[in-house]
Amino acid sequence: QVQVVESGGGLVRPGGSLRLSCAASGFTFSSYVMNWYRQAPGKERELVATITSTGGSTNYVDSVKGRFTISRDNAKNTVYLQMNSLKPEDTAVYYCNARSRLFAWWGQGTQVTVSS
Repeated sequence: QVQVVESGGGLVRPGGSLRLSCAASGFTFSSYVMNWYRQAPGKERELVATITSTGGSTNYVDSVKGRFTISRDNAKNTVYLQMNSLKPEDTAVYYCNARSRLFAWWGQGTQVTVSS
């Protein structure tokens, strides 16, 4: 069955770094666009970063440009989100999303808290 499992969240001080991972199985990972979303308390879910199926193109929401990097390893069926220079406003549950023309799969989310 399809599984999308995030890991790597936690508590970090402002200015710190975290690396999120998303391990996928049960579908042809290399055919899917992969996204990271986040949802802060009381706010709508927001698309943070996108990477194409081959990894050849990426896109970011303006608030994380220059600080976050999305990457993927199709041999390991895994997508990553490297988060540097973290700010308190980055605090949210981060979700991994796999998307094709026909299907979309979501993980359960991982909490990222940026606080001193």
